[in-house]
Amino acid sequence: MTQTADAIRQDAVQGVGESARRPDAALKVTGEFAYASDLWLEGMVWGATLRSPHPSAWIRSIDVGPALRIAGVRAVLTHEDVPGEKYYGLEHRDQPVLAIDQVRHQGEPVALVAADHPETARRAVAAIVVGYEPRPAVTDPRESRRFVRHQPVRRGDTFEAEVVVTGEYEVGMQDQAFLGPESGLAVPAEDGGVDLFIATQWLHVDRDQLAPCLGLPPEKVRLTLAGVGGAFGAREDLSMQVHACMLALRLNRPVKIVYGREESFFGHVHRHPARMRYEHGATRDGRLVYVKADILLDGGAYCSSSPAVVGNAASLGVGPYEVPNVRVDATGVYTNNPPCGAMRGFGAVQACYAYESQMDRLAEACGLSPVEIRVRNAVSQGSRLITGQVIDSPAPLAEMLRELEAMPLPMPLPMPPGTRERDLRMLPGGVSQTTRGESVRRGVGYGVGIKNICFSEGFDDFSTARVRAELVNGEPHVTVHTAAAEVGQGLVTVQAQIARTELGVANVTVAPADTSVGSAGSSSASRQSYVTGGAVKAACEAVRARFKGLPPREALERFGPIEETREYRHRPTYPLDPRTGQGDSHTQLALCVHRAVVDVDVELGLVKVVELAAVQDVGRMLNPQALEGQIHGGSAQGLGLALMEEIQVREGRVRNPSFTDYLIPTILDMPPMKTKILENPDPAAPYGLRGAGEPPTLSSTPAIAAAVRAATGLRLTRVPIRPEDIALFDES
Repeated sequence: MTQTADAIRQDAVQGVGESARRPDAALKVTGEFAYASDLWLEGMVWGATLRSPHPSAWIRSIDVGPALRIAGVRAVLTHEDVPGEKYYGLEHRDQPVLAIDQVRHQGEPVALVAADHPETARRAVAAIVVGYEPRPAVTDPRESRRFVRHQPVRRGDTFEAEVVVTGEYEVGMQDQAFLGPESGLAVPAEDGGVDLFIATQWLHVDRDQLAPCLGLPPEKVRLTLAGVGGAFGAREDLSMQVHACMLALRLNRPVKIVYGREESFFGHVHRHPARMRYEHGATRDGRLVYVKADILLDGGAYCSSSPAVVGNAASLGVGPYEVPNVRVDATGVYTNNPPCGAMRGFGAVQACYAYESQMDRLAEACGLSPVEIRVRNAVSQGSRLITGQVIDSPAPLAEMLRELEAMPLPMPLPMPPGTRERDLRMLPGGVSQTTRGESVRRGVGYGVGIKNICFSEGFDDFSTARVRAELVNGEPHVTVHTAAAEVGQGLVTVQAQIARTELGVANVTVAPADTSVGSAGSSSASRQSYVTGGAVKAACEAVRARFKGLPPREALERFGPIEETREYRHRPTYPLDPRTGQGDSHTQLALCVHRAVVDVDVELGLVKVVELAAVQDVGRMLNPQALEGQIHGGSAQGLGLALMEEIQVREGRVRNPSFTDYLIPTILDMPPMKTKILENPDPAAPYGLRGAGEPPTLSSTPAIAAAVRAATGLRLTRVPIRPEDIALFDES
């Protein structure tokens, strides 16, 4: 008797909806996992990069002779040695492979060295003599006259209201702070091409940028994903890829490049700093009438993905609220600051901090609670965004806020038995503080965020999957092959879960991601479960159709190996109108809400996040444990932005390029988290899922900032909030 396809799927082990174990889990926990920085090949040499010390300067001369005279140095390359096109870039080819006649930011690559030992390579880099003529740097985005993109959003014509609140807000430059530095190994091939083993987020777009610069056809530039130690957007742009390949092709030897931590801060893009001015008008009972917003994003020296970041900031610039009248202007500009590009949240984070701060001010002005003001204005299914796009899938924001509000608050810190003082270890600053807790105040704050899922504005967003079913040692076995980058989010696990669910086969292998299969797009925009998941599902369905209703073993015994390749595209999106900002620009939207509880020592300016609670609608959970990890991880990065993470840039120079001085949350900074995950399926998405990795990063930051405001009574219009913003606040 044959099983039906539905029965096969129900019997599948560790399929969709289960917390399947990650295949890399044990290796990562024990330290045995091979990251890109662990790559090794007999006969390889080491590459290193000379970088500009100036944010803006003319290059008058480069003398590589002293470097070439060092024993063990194999090559020194400058822009004159670039074999093909001299510029690359994600959206515009404006970034030089190596600086030509000028440098536009501190840390810009100027020359390359290959040597037998990494220390020799570093000494050779230091020996290169460059004649710089420094020139004035544009470091204040308000003074820039070079625009990446300006995107207005216009709706309605009523900009008067009974209650009006205004505010100016600022977000600092956040770093992705992945633990695994940029690294890769380039190997010259017999056909004159090159094989690159690389930690990246987007194999095919790397190849498409590399090939023209190397003067090679795309088929001769082959990329394989190496172990990735975190990404969060920073690996979407090229770093050392083209440099390693240039050296390998010049020497006809394998070349490995690994950045140190300081160099990593100069070698990748960061989150755009933002300056924002908002004006909210409402009725006396708290119904929004209009919102005006000016959002200025500092894109740094090169374009990267700034146009798309500006588009997100504009289209999501007032949050998940019903607003009949809108005048938003989002602008990205060039400066001589470090280049900025993709980071988790991608333009929506900056706007979220501002509009949520405004909603708290509006609640105060209208005499409403922070939750009530949001509930009264919350979008729902059928609402229109400010771009005119209709939300056509579940958006239960009011329900999510009520669920969050109903969660029990943490108890006040108790006095230890037999004492009259609270446990200092549990207070802001711990036992190192000089007070006894008498200046500690508690605050509670809320934050709401809305994030687009998948690429927007007409981008041809798709993924490709190849699925092969065969008998191995008499047992059915399935191999899934995509180019989707596993960057720590658990995508390999999810691909295997989908194959088990669709084919009813327990033994599934996910092949290493490389460019021998069609593109899977980037591991960004919370899109891979949606798009690559959809491609794997489609390919599995095609394989299952060839089973002819037979169980897998019987089908494979009769028909032999079965292989199918499928592309999956989500429904089309469209560019925003350049004058009005109207248009169906997004595929899917996701909501997350946070409540933060903090204790603040108002004399020392120290903040301890006591608890975070989050409610998120994910459509459908594919892997509950991994999903909860995404919510925790996104919340941690939002906490970092709220309280500690900022690249300090002064006159275009980075002052803190180390994990000593650039602070990120540790296990001691992260509080206990309560989460409630809702499942309201999106009928347009595979399995009804909703991308989940980015939304928690949006709402956690304003929730924490609001809680600190509640504890201190201060306005606090900038993140990260520094101790001096609290302790040294001048009320005059």
